[in-house]
Amino acid sequence: MIFLGDKLIFPNVETASKEGIVAIGGDLSTERLLLAYKSGIFPWYNEGEPIIWYSPTPRMVLYPNKLKISKSMEQVLRKGDFKITFNQNFAEVIANCKTIERKDQGGTWITNAMQKSYQKMHNLGIAKSVEVWKEGVLVGGLYGIDLGHIFCGESMFSKTSNASKIAFIFLSKKLEKENYKLIDCQVYNNHLASLGAEEIPRKAFIKVLKHI
Repeated sequence: MIFLGDKLIFPNVETASKEGIVAIGGDLSTERLLLAYKSGIFPWYNEGEPIIWYSPTPRMVLYPNKLKISKSMEQVLRKGDFKITFNQNFAEVIANCKTIERKDQGGTWITNAMQKSYQKMHNLGIAKSVEVWKEGVLVGGLYGIDLGHIFCGESMFSKTSNASKIAFIFLSKKLEKENYKLIDCQVYNNHLASLGAEEIPRKAFIKVLKHI
Protein backbone atom coordinates (compact mmCIF):
# COMPACT_ATOMS: atom_id res chain seq x y z
CA MET A 1 0.00 0.00 0.00
CA ILE A 2 1.34 3.42 -0.99
CA PHE A 3 1.16 6.17 1.64
CA LEU A 4 1.24 9.69 0.22
CA GLY A 5 3.29 12.51 1.65
CA ASP A 6 3.66 16.12 0.57
CA LYS A 7 4.94 15.24 -2.89
CA LEU A 8 2.28 15.69 -5.56
CA ILE A 9 2.26 12.19 -7.09
CA PHE A 10 0.05 9.12 -7.41
CA PRO A 11 1.11 5.56 -8.22
CA ASN A 12 -0.02 3.94 -11.47
CA VAL A 13 -3.68 2.90 -11.20
CA GLU A 14 -2.76 -0.63 -12.28
CA THR A 15 -1.12 -1.06 -8.86
CA ALA A 16 -4.53 -0.69 -7.16
CA SER A 17 -5.71 -3.37 -4.75
CA LYS A 18 -8.59 -5.70 -5.62
CA GLU A 19 -10.91 -3.20 -3.93
CA GLY A 20 -9.53 -0.43 -6.14
CA ILE A 21 -7.42 1.34 -3.51
CA VAL A 22 -4.47 3.15 -5.08
CA ALA A 23 -3.07 5.08 -2.12
CA ILE A 24 -3.78 6.47 1.34
CA GLY A 25 -3.02 9.88 2.80
CA GLY A 26 -2.02 13.15 1.19
CA ASP A 27 -4.41 16.09 1.18
CA LEU A 28 -7.41 17.52 -0.66
CA SER A 29 -5.68 20.47 -2.27
CA THR A 30 -7.02 21.59 -5.64
CA GLU A 31 -3.76 20.54 -7.27
CA ARG A 32 -3.87 17.03 -5.84
CA LEU A 33 -7.55 16.54 -6.58
CA LEU A 34 -7.07 17.65 -10.18
CA LEU A 35 -4.13 15.30 -10.61
CA ALA A 36 -6.21 12.49 -9.12
CA TYR A 37 -9.17 12.95 -11.46
CA LYS A 38 -6.91 13.35 -14.49
CA SER A 39 -5.28 10.05 -13.46
CA GLY A 40 -8.57 8.18 -13.04
CA ILE A 41 -8.50 8.35 -9.23
CA PHE A 42 -10.98 9.77 -6.71
CA PRO A 43 -11.13 10.13 -2.90
CA TRP A 44 -13.64 8.08 -0.91
CA TYR A 45 -13.43 7.79 2.85
CA ASN A 46 -15.31 8.52 6.07
CA GLU A 47 -14.87 11.36 8.55
CA GLY A 48 -12.01 10.61 10.93
CA GLU A 49 -10.22 8.27 8.51
CA PRO A 50 -7.15 9.04 6.41
CA ILE A 51 -7.93 9.96 2.80
CA ILE A 52 -8.35 6.82 0.67
CA TRP A 53 -7.81 7.13 -3.10
CA TYR A 54 -9.62 4.74 -5.46
CA SER A 55 -9.46 3.64 -9.08
CA PRO A 56 -11.80 0.63 -9.32
CA THR A 57 -12.25 -1.85 -12.12
CA PRO A 58 -14.69 -2.22 -13.68
CA ARG A 59 -15.62 1.44 -13.91
CA MET A 60 -19.22 2.62 -14.18
CA VAL A 61 -19.65 5.18 -16.97
CA LEU A 62 -22.30 6.66 -19.20
CA TYR A 63 -21.62 7.49 -22.83
CA PRO A 64 -23.97 10.48 -23.29
CA ASN A 65 -25.32 9.17 -26.60
CA LYS A 66 -26.39 5.95 -24.81
CA LEU A 67 -28.65 7.71 -22.32
CA LYS A 68 -31.88 5.76 -21.76
CA ILE A 69 -35.09 7.58 -20.85
CA SER A 70 -38.04 5.40 -19.93
CA LYS A 71 -41.55 6.19 -21.18
CA SER A 72 -42.63 7.04 -17.65
CA MET A 73 -39.71 9.44 -17.29
CA GLU A 74 -40.53 11.03 -20.65
CA GLN A 75 -44.02 11.71 -19.29
CA VAL A 76 -42.53 13.33 -16.18
CA LEU A 77 -40.31 15.54 -18.33
CA ARG A 78 -43.20 16.55 -20.59
CA LYS A 79 -45.24 17.77 -17.61
CA GLY A 80 -42.66 20.50 -17.07
CA ASP A 81 -43.05 20.56 -13.29
CA PHE A 82 -39.30 20.96 -12.77
CA LYS A 83 -36.87 23.75 -13.61
CA ILE A 84 -33.23 22.80 -14.25
CA THR A 85 -30.26 25.12 -13.77
CA PHE A 86 -26.49 24.69 -13.96
CA ASN A 87 -24.01 26.07 -11.42
CA GLN A 88 -26.59 28.29 -9.71
CA ASN A 89 -26.28 26.91 -6.18
CA PHE A 90 -23.33 24.55 -5.84
CA ALA A 91 -23.06 25.09 -2.08
CA GLU A 92 -26.62 23.95 -1.45
CA VAL A 93 -26.27 20.96 -3.79
CA ILE A 94 -23.18 19.57 -2.05
CA ALA A 95 -24.69 20.33 1.37
CA ASN A 96 -27.77 18.30 0.45
CA CYS A 97 -25.64 15.47 -0.98
CA LYS A 98 -23.80 15.41 2.33
CA THR A 99 -26.81 15.37 4.64
CA ILE A 100 -29.53 13.53 2.70
CA GLU A 101 -30.58 10.20 4.22
CA ARG A 102 -29.85 7.22 1.98
CA LYS A 103 -31.60 3.89 2.40
CA ASP A 104 -28.54 1.82 1.52
CA GLN A 105 -25.99 3.77 3.55
CA GLY A 106 -25.49 4.34 7.26
CA GLY A 107 -24.19 7.85 6.76
CA THR A 108 -22.45 10.23 4.44
CA TRP A 109 -18.98 9.88 2.93
CA ILE A 110 -18.74 13.61 2.11
CA THR A 111 -16.55 14.89 4.92
CA ASN A 112 -16.30 18.52 6.04
CA ALA A 113 -12.86 18.73 4.40
CA MET A 114 -14.23 17.37 1.12
CA GLN A 115 -17.09 19.84 1.16
CA LYS A 116 -14.67 22.75 1.58
CA SER A 117 -12.26 21.45 -1.08
CA TYR A 118 -14.95 20.91 -3.72
CA GLN A 119 -16.48 24.30 -2.97
CA LYS A 120 -13.07 25.82 -3.62
CA MET A 121 -12.84 23.90 -6.90
CA HIS A 122 -16.27 25.21 -7.85
CA ASN A 123 -15.11 28.76 -7.15
CA LEU A 124 -12.29 28.07 -9.63
CA GLY A 125 -14.73 26.75 -12.25
CA ILE A 126 -13.62 23.12 -11.96
CA ALA A 127 -16.39 21.55 -9.87
CA LYS A 128 -19.89 22.04 -11.29
CA SER A 129 -23.48 21.40 -10.27
CA VAL A 130 -26.90 20.73 -11.70
CA GLU A 131 -29.93 21.95 -9.75
CA VAL A 132 -33.52 20.72 -10.01
CA TRP A 133 -36.21 23.07 -8.71
CA LYS A 134 -39.93 22.62 -8.11
CA GLU A 135 -42.05 25.63 -7.24
CA GLY A 136 -38.90 27.58 -6.39
CA VAL A 137 -37.54 24.94 -4.01
CA LEU A 138 -34.34 22.94 -4.63
CA VAL A 139 -35.53 19.32 -4.72
CA GLY A 140 -32.61 17.53 -6.39
CA GLY A 141 -29.26 17.86 -8.04
CA LEU A 142 -25.76 16.56 -8.55
CA TYR A 143 -22.17 17.77 -8.66
CA GLY A 144 -18.85 16.63 -10.06
CA ILE A 145 -15.53 17.56 -11.62
CA ASP A 146 -15.46 18.87 -15.19
CA LEU A 147 -12.31 17.84 -17.07
CA GLY A 148 -13.46 19.32 -20.39
CA HIS A 149 -14.05 16.00 -22.18
CA ILE A 150 -15.15 13.88 -19.22
CA PHE A 151 -17.47 14.83 -16.37
CA CYS A 152 -16.58 12.98 -13.17
CA GLY A 153 -19.81 12.62 -11.22
CA GLU A 154 -19.41 12.70 -7.45
CA SER A 155 -22.80 12.64 -5.77
CA MET A 156 -26.48 13.36 -6.30
CA PHE A 157 -29.51 13.85 -4.11
CA SER A 158 -33.27 13.80 -4.46
CA LYS A 159 -35.95 15.15 -2.13
CA THR A 160 -38.79 14.20 -4.43
CA SER A 161 -39.35 11.32 -6.83
CA ASN A 162 -37.20 11.41 -9.98
CA ALA A 163 -35.37 14.67 -9.15
CA SER A 164 -31.84 13.24 -9.25
CA LYS A 165 -32.64 11.30 -12.43
CA ILE A 166 -33.82 14.51 -14.06
CA ALA A 167 -30.56 16.23 -13.09
CA PHE A 168 -28.58 13.38 -14.63
CA ILE A 169 -30.68 13.37 -17.82
CA PHE A 170 -30.26 17.10 -18.40
CA LEU A 171 -26.53 16.88 -17.68
CA SER A 172 -26.17 14.00 -20.15
CA LYS A 173 -28.01 15.84 -22.89
CA LYS A 174 -25.94 18.98 -22.32
CA LEU A 175 -22.66 17.06 -22.42
CA GLU A 176 -23.66 15.17 -25.56
CA LYS A 177 -24.22 18.48 -27.35
CA GLU A 178 -20.80 19.62 -26.14
CA ASN A 179 -19.12 16.42 -27.41
CA TYR A 180 -18.05 15.06 -24.03
CA LYS A 181 -16.77 11.48 -24.22
CA LEU A 182 -18.41 10.11 -21.09
CA ILE A 183 -19.69 10.70 -17.57
CA ASP A 184 -17.70 8.87 -14.90
CA CYS A 185 -20.12 7.25 -12.44
CA GLN A 186 -17.31 5.48 -10.54
CA VAL A 187 -18.96 2.28 -9.26
CA TYR A 188 -22.05 0.26 -10.16
CA ASN A 189 -25.37 1.80 -9.22
CA ASN A 190 -28.82 0.44 -10.19
CA HIS A 191 -30.18 3.97 -10.36
CA LEU A 192 -27.66 4.94 -13.06
CA ALA A 193 -27.73 1.58 -14.83
CA SER A 194 -31.43 2.18 -15.52
CA LEU A 195 -30.39 5.38 -17.34
CA GLY A 196 -27.91 3.60 -19.58
CA ALA A 197 -24.71 3.65 -17.52
CA GLU A 198 -22.49 0.59 -17.97
CA GLU A 199 -19.35 -0.98 -16.56
CA ILE A 200 -16.13 -0.94 -18.58
CA PRO A 201 -12.58 -2.12 -17.74
CA ARG A 202 -10.37 0.43 -15.98
CA LYS A 203 -7.93 0.32 -18.93
CA ALA A 204 -10.71 1.36 -21.31
CA PHE A 205 -11.66 4.23 -19.01
CA ILE A 206 -8.06 5.43 -18.75
CA LYS A 207 -7.75 5.38 -22.56
CA VAL A 208 -10.67 7.77 -22.89
CA LEU A 209 -9.36 9.88 -20.02
CA LYS A 210 -5.94 10.21 -21.62
CA HIS A 211 -7.31 10.72 -25.17
CA ILE A 212 -5.49 7.56 -26.27
